[in-house]
Amino acid sequence: MAQWAASRTLGGVTKRSATAPTPLRRTAGLLAGLALGVAVLAGCSSDGADTDCGLDACTVTFDRGVDASASILGVEAKLIGAQGDQVTVEVAGEQLSLTIGQQAAEVGGFAVTLDSVTDQQVQIRVARNAGS
Repeated sequence: MAQWAASRTLGGVTKRSATAPTPLRRTAGLLAGLALGVAVLAGCSSDGADTDCGLDACTVTFDRGVDASASILGVEAKLIGAQGDQVTVEVAGEQLSLTIGQQAAEVGGFAVTLDSVTDQQVQIRVARNAGS
């Protein structure tokens, strides 16, 4: 009986140590997770604009006076024009007129708001709608 208990305990220890992740496996898993996160966030590209993206929202800062656009969250956002505090942008193929303080405009499963307008830049926020 004592022999059975000893082999059972030893077998359990052996099995656990064989399936327990090694430091190398943990590191590889961590690096794979980080690479996936970077790939998701690097899904943004722009021309004449800066993007700051998270998983469900991006802030896009367009340079005025250039043909500015950004590919974010799987859609394209373009600055069409700006006059005073009113801005026209195209998001997901639809043009929107936005003003600062206006409630978010809904387009293609996204909520779009105008954050700021200066002589040199226009900043919008594009967020996925919670129900989409």
